[in-house]
Amino acid sequence: MSISHILALQFHTGLDLNRDFHHAEDDWSSNKVLFNLLVVSSAFFLLFTAFMGLSNLQSSINCDEGLGVASLATIYATLIVSALFIPSFVIKHLGIKWTIAASMCCYTIYTAANFYPDWWTLIPASILLGLAGAPLWSSKCTYLTTIGMRYAVIHNEKSDVIVSRFFGIFFLFFQSSQVLGNLISSLVFSSDTNTTSSDFTCGSMYCYTGYDANATSICEATKPERHLTNIVIGIYTACGACAVLIIALGLTPMQPSEKNQSSNTLELVGATIRLMMDKRLLLLIPITMVSGLEQAFMQGDFTKSFVTCKIGVQWVGYVMICYGVVDASSSYISGRVEKWTGRIPQFSMAALINIALMIAMTFWKPTEDLPVYFVIAAFWGLADAVWQTQLNAYYGVLFPFNQEPAFSNYRLWESAGYTLSFAYSNFLCTWTKMLILSCFLGVGMSGYFVTEFQRQKVPTPERNRNNLEGVTNPTFEVE
Repeated sequence: MSISHILALQFHTGLDLNRDFHHAEDDWSSNKVLFNLLVVSSAFFLLFTAFMGLSNLQSSINCDEGLGVASLATIYATLIVSALFIPSFVIKHLGIKWTIAASMCCYTIYTAANFYPDWWTLIPASILLGLAGAPLWSSKCTYLTTIGMRYAVIHNEKSDVIVSRFFGIFFLFFQSSQVLGNLISSLVFSSDTNTTSSDFTCGSMYCYTGYDANATSICEATKPERHLTNIVIGIYTACGACAVLIIALGLTPMQPSEKNQSSNTLELVGATIRLMMDKRLLLLIPITMVSGLEQAFMQGDFTKSFVTCKIGVQWVGYVMICYGVVDASSSYISGRVEKWTGRIPQFSMAALINIALMIAMTFWKPTEDLPVYFVIAAFWGLADAVWQTQLNAYYGVLFPFNQEPAFSNYRLWESAGYTLSFAYSNFLCTWTKMLILSCFLGVGMSGYFVTEFQRQKVPTPERNRNNLEGVTNPTFEVE
């Protein structure tokens, strides 16, 4: 690792190089780094077994007046505000470990609220989860990037390669939660008999509004039996509780450095806002929103207008398991092969896959031919693996010394994509939603290519000096 990388890491973590790096094996050995990577990844696996499994079902189990989709829209709308104002304040006062634990408690409360789904229970719980979402993801991203850079120092490897690899491992666990969460729902709902709506128009021409008589009949025809839904929610709540315990008992703490503890909270909030003025971040906003739009489409629209509408809610879990398996394995592979392929070929492949699938779904009339649903889900998962793994890592590489505001911005704009998708979900036909996603994808890829081109034009030493500009105090130190 170059001297500039080591100096940069000193600025970022507040480490004493003479003490901390020379004794890295004593304080934070490779095994300790990997153990904490496993702890974070395992906890997120359990937490999102519950949340992702439940999100995939919201448009089906809480379809009355569009309550389920409205709760998801509320989550991501609140997450926008959370990403802007809350992470710096919470992380400063709780530290990374307890920020993660407290945020996971809020996710679990939302899951439990689904035992009594109503506007006065689910929407407040959605707001609570949205407020917790940005601190959770900002602290996780900072934790992974920091231990990844430390691992790179120990093994004298390139920090961006190791960080990308760590994110790949994390998203292997994270996307695997699709498998367990959806397997739980499918096994429980397999005995349900109220699961088909073959008399309705499905696919790209599906135009469920959530408020008229026809929408009510679709909802009643596809909603699973309530006692089965409660069994699923009970299992999901237990998974969330276990995730909190894993973090509380197993994760090594990271605390704000002494300099950062004395910083004014408004300054930390201002750092998030100021970073929005960086032209690189402005260029990445559309592609970051695509990350939210494409996930929301798969969770809320594909499952509802293609799967549930035509073959029944009991197949949602199995189809999304396929999506999750491909997503998880591809996330790991994407992180491992990035050192040979680079990011640009992976981003380009993901964009082409999404466009090709949306064109196919526009002209395809859904039938009971099951393999087609699994093929679509698999390729969509392959593309999503690239968006999740490489875009997260790219933010860490592009803004290595402004990680906290950078990842807050990432979650803010990804949440904006989620919110936009869920907000118009009950008002637009499926083909219109795919057209909107395609437009964002085209603009987003253009902005991404510009940032890569500009980055490649800057020599590495100059790039490192630019990254150090404006760094006045460290962010985190490892205990």
